[in-house]
Amino acid sequence: MNARTGIGEQMNTTVGVIGGGQLARMMIPAAVNLGIDIRVLAENEGMSAALAAFAVGDYRDREVVLAFAETVDVVTFDHEHVPQEILRLLVARGVAVHPGPDALLYAQDKLLMRERLTELGLPVPDWARVENSAELGVFLAGHGGRAVVKTARGGYDGKGVRLVSHEHDADDWFTALAEDGNDGALLVEELVEFRRELAQQVARRPSGEVAVWPVVETVQKDGVCAEVIAPAPLSEGRLAELAAEIAVRVADGIGVTGMLAVELFETTDGRLLINELAMRPHNSGHWSIEGSTTSQFEQHLRAVLDLPLGATTNRDPWSVMVNIIGGPMEGSLADRYPVALAEHPSAKVHNYGKAPRPGRKVGHVTVGGSDLDEVVYEARATAAVFQD
Repeated sequence: MNARTGIGEQMNTTVGVIGGGQLARMMIPAAVNLGIDIRVLAENEGMSAALAAFAVGDYRDREVVLAFAETVDVVTFDHEHVPQEILRLLVARGVAVHPGPDALLYAQDKLLMRERLTELGLPVPDWARVENSAELGVFLAGHGGRAVVKTARGGYDGKGVRLVSHEHDADDWFTALAEDGNDGALLVEELVEFRRELAQQVARRPSGEVAVWPVVETVQKDGVCAEVIAPAPLSEGRLAELAAEIAVRVADGIGVTGMLAVELFETTDGRLLINELAMRPHNSGHWSIEGSTTSQFEQHLRAVLDLPLGATTNRDPWSVMVNIIGGPMEGSLADRYPVALAEHPSAKVHNYGKAPRPGRKVGHVTVGGSDLDEVVYEARATAAVFQD
């Protein structure tokens, strides 16, 4: 019997996650606690979420995805890369897909995302669609000679993003688009003067209920999130209210179901501008596993199953998460446990089960407490034990 059919009046609680990375891995404990059967379609053997890997296959293969979907009640995602035609086929066949293709479209294509956010009247950097160097030159001339160019699809963690100051600085990307034959374009945006980057997370059920966490500050290094401070310092009052309002308007406006992370710039003149969207659990919310009454991973499962959402109050005045990037040059993260756990007993260490590699997120550390300076120091010191 198809798992979506259910038995009697029992609620169907088999969640299928497409993608076997660390986000799927961190959904597993939350699913176990709620008695939810979680099944993962992993891209390869031995991935982070191998503990729940029900199937291994290519998420771009229609038959692989359809066969996997037949075994679950709800399909959700570790990433946003499943092709639209497969997502829409799932919906046409009656599969519950959260978030759905109409929402995921805006996470998959940055140009469509900017267009939709502009239509909704939400605050975004000044931007344009450019198809050649001449159009890029026009934008540069109107924006002080410097701008940020992004590929519309596929970029993350600093990839597909380039600072430009000349109309020919993206010629290789224009050439690749022309050779692709799909009439593609690049997104160009003003170079925003910002004092810091923030992230606002919101969960939304199919029935419309939403829950928001405190806005957090994110620290980027080499285009990759390195640290998160929750809540963002000096964010009480209007800033926190505005960040939450923006995120809820995005979630409602594009129909997101599940977790949504809205990455924001706090500009030097006091505005909040939307930078990126992620329709899944997100690095900026990992602190919530220990730091919030309800973690982003539990909340995502609740939301995609259309269950009442949990409280999002902080357990400590401050929570700081530091990513372990790269890991040790020799050996594994576990080899460093004796030192890390003995010297930093208040830290919570998360190991993603990945082989160390330069630039790769292989784990994270979270520390909570009442003194922000002490919490930051402890989190950074613990993470440093795992990095050479």
